[in-house]
Amino acid sequence: MIELIPAIDIIDGKCVRLSQGDYDTKKVYNENPLEVAKEFEANGIRRLHVVDLDGAKSSHVVNYKVLDAIAGHTSLVIDFGGGIKTDEDLVIAFENGAQMVTLGSVAVKKPELFKKWLNEYGAEKIILGADVKDNRISVSGWKEESQQELMPFLADYTQEGVNKVLCTDISRDGMLQGPSIELYRQVMQRFPQMHLIASGGVSGLDDIIRLEEAGIPAVVFGKALYEGRIAMKDLKRFM
Repeated sequence: MIELIPAIDIIDGKCVRLSQGDYDTKKVYNENPLEVAKEFEANGIRRLHVVDLDGAKSSHVVNYKVLDAIAGHTSLVIDFGGGIKTDEDLVIAFENGAQMVTLGSVAVKKPELFKKWLNEYGAEKIILGADVKDNRISVSGWKEESQQELMPFLADYTQEGVNKVLCTDISRDGMLQGPSIELYRQVMQRFPQMHLIASGGVSGLDDIIRLEEAGIPAVVFGKALYEGRIAMKDLKRFM
């Protein structure tokens, strides 16, 4: 059964969504992310992906109080990303209730630091963020494109012990045009033991079904929920 992971993206303490990572496309869905998280939990959701978009932009964790509120008032298993660049940022994330962190930019720009954290905290707590545009990894809130190509990037880090990867096709993110199922299939063929979390483009229930049929272990989705294209009751079949 595919693991369902709704996303809460945060700007100024509010639940928002962007399109293709463009901050100018910001749409606020709820002033109180905790309300959103509680609704997810009440409908049987167990996992949550929280993204500090202010943190991603400013290169340090900003919205840790929102993380703390959600972790303190729900029993959701939360992974947190956005702006984690230093030991202090990482400690802030874990101390405020994240059970896992998603790290992308650090893995590209400071690989030795990423590996240190992987060794210290273990592969269960560290998710490798692989945000892809034209087969290259993007960093710094998707404002920079690196020279790293997806498959070699994944190969290097799986050899280091990474087993959880959140892969986002930036061109699909927030566009409600369907996920990059063929891309995720290729990743799973190359790395069959990987706990791959597909992200970007989910437009409705059919997309989640297609991902499950393709053998993808988990999916992050947000806009389709917030826009009413997926009803919480329709997700019961996956729980």
